[in-house]
Parts: sequence; C-alpha cells; structure tokens
Amino acid sequence: MHAEIDGERTLTELDFARLNKLRDRYWPVGLVAMDQFTDLVASTEIAPDIVTMYSQVEIVDLGSRCRHKLTLCYPGDAEPGIGFISVLSPVGASLLGLRVGSIARWHTPHGDACSAQVVAMLFQPEASGDYAT
Repeated sequence: MHAEIDGERTLTELDFARLNKLRDRYWPVGLVAMDQFTDLVASTEIAPDIVTMYSQVEIVDLGSRCRHKLTLCYPGDAEPGIGFISVLSPVGASLLGLRVGSIARWHTPHGDACSAQVVAMLFQPEASGDYAT
C-alpha cells in the first residue's frame, strides 16, 4: 500500500522539517519518493491552492464519483471516521503538496488502485495567516 507520486509537489519548509522528524516511524513509499519531487517554499510563500498540513480539501473519487471532505494531519491527530487523514496513510501521502485540480493516486491495503481529484481547498492554514500550525 503506497501513494504514487506523479509530477511536482510543493511543500512548506516547516511541513518538510516536521515530516522529517517522523522518519523513524512507518514511512510510506510515497513520502520517501517525495523528497525527489518536492519544491520547498517558506510558509509565507505557499500558494493558497496547495495542500499543506492541516489543509481541508474536497476530493472526488474518480471511480465512484463520491465526494469526500478530508483534513490532512499528523498521525496523532488522525480520526479517519470524521475525515482527519494521517499524512502517513496512502491517501494522506498522495494528497500532500498537490494543487487543486490535481489527481491523487494510491493503493489500498488490498492492493487496489485508487484515484481522486482535489476539487476544492476548503481551508489552508497558511492562507488564513497561520504559518506555525
């Protein structure tokens, strides 16, 4: 089970530093590869349509066409039942750094390929002036 990293991703320097501290835990394949594809920027410089930590996004599953509202978070805050998805999960790893309109791709624990389009940014901490969350 892993996220597929296709194309360029943008990550804040703060998110990158915090994620590097998690490397001693289970680290999804998608996040390992992300080091190679990530453009690092200051939190004050991140575009408002980029998925950062604690962003809330709306995605549309490309298979079922179902819409989901998800908030990307660190493992300790994850509550998948209410839409708080860990960045260390395949879905979370696939979303981090994407721009609205991009396609996230990942595999389930059973090996099924999944994909969803990020259709809306409902909240991004940096866009609201929060550069430290």
